[in-house]
Amino acid sequence: MCGRARCTLNAVQVGRACGLSGGDAESVHTVQMDRFRPSYNVSPGAYLPVLTIGSEGQKPEGGEPRPVVHCMKWGLVPSFTKKTEKPDHFRMFNARSESVKEKASFRRLIPNNRCLVAVEGFYEWKKDGSRKQPYYIHFKDQRPLVFAALFDSWANSEGEIFFTFTILTTRSSSALEWLHDRMPVIFGSKNSMDVWLSYSAVKLETILTSYEDSDLIWYPVTTAMGKTSFDGPECIKEIQLKPAAGNQISKMFSKKIGDNHKPDYAFPKPAKPGDSDDKPAKISEGFSPPKEEQEESQREVDLEAKADVPEINSWQMKKPATENQVSKMISKKIDDKYKSDEPAKRSDAFSSSKKKEQESQVIKKELEEEEEEDDLDVKSEVSYIDKSPVKKPRVGDKQTSIFSYFGRK
Repeated sequence: MCGRARCTLNAVQVGRACGLSGGDAESVHTVQMDRFRPSYNVSPGAYLPVLTIGSEGQKPEGGEPRPVVHCMKWGLVPSFTKKTEKPDHFRMFNARSESVKEKASFRRLIPNNRCLVAVEGFYEWKKDGSRKQPYYIHFKDQRPLVFAALFDSWANSEGEIFFTFTILTTRSSSALEWLHDRMPVIFGSKNSMDVWLSYSAVKLETILTSYEDSDLIWYPVTTAMGKTSFDGPECIKEIQLKPAAGNQISKMFSKKIGDNHKPDYAFPKPAKPGDSDDKPAKISEGFSPPKEEQEESQREVDLEAKADVPEINSWQMKKPATENQVSKMISKKIDDKYKSDEPAKRSDAFSSSKKKEQESQVIKKELEEEEEEDDLDVKSEVSYIDKSPVKKPRVGDKQTSIFSYFGRK
């Protein structure tokens, strides 16, 4: 398919591109070339110079048709179109070469209405979902491209005659099929151009083929090409495409996976000669050990420090219990004792207040005796602590309490 093109060629350049020799190109006959406006963004409905052989039946004195560069409108309007109908140049700006012999609009034009269209390049859009990216396609050596085309004439209600043409297309070449499934028929040699313009009875399949040579190149251009009003050298300026969304996501995950395999921090560099042995190794700038490792290291340091200090039981640091607390704890001990008995015995025990009171006296006496033993233990341990380099705890501040009984249990 071909729906946009670049053409800034004059009549002489068109003649040379279409195979005319130097002298013939210089003296080529032109028709309505004043209507042509050079443009980097030509679309259907615009005027373009095309080369025909006697498009108006003009013949020199010798009687043979001569080449003519005729400015025509792009977008075929068949001659049988009603005079009152508004022409639609976008309806037939391309014609499939495989079916031109089958459709009436084109079949009648093949014998005598062939022409060549010369442009510097054309544009094609690559569809990617809802997004379309235009590409500029041209020859590597910047020579003009020459397309096969058919032309016709049509008269409107005012009697004005318009010449229009359509560009023939074929299946895309193997190099361009990724971009689009159709491309214009490009003539790559003077011989193929002469055959097309000779009106000879030749099989069209032999000349209307895909252009497979490697000198046809392309590159992405701005999406502003979508507007027919956009024109100028910016149309053919190459741009750098941004990666697709899907590729960005894939790269993001690939980078994340790669980062997971990187070390969390750099290992310390080996010490240089002359460095102090007690000098801590430096961590590479920008990295630090994980928080978990830092906490684990700190815990190990704390444990080593504690290993050098005698253990002081928690019951030695408790404050003395008050009389009210002693009563509560005696009652709790009695309750716990009777809770472990069978239901019948527990009921009898709680029903006898005298027995409960006796139990209280016995337990209280046991507690007092154990406190006296605890005092002796504290004195012995404090005497051991005094020999250590650690700060001496004051016995008066760390008196034993009733909690020592439960601590030992």
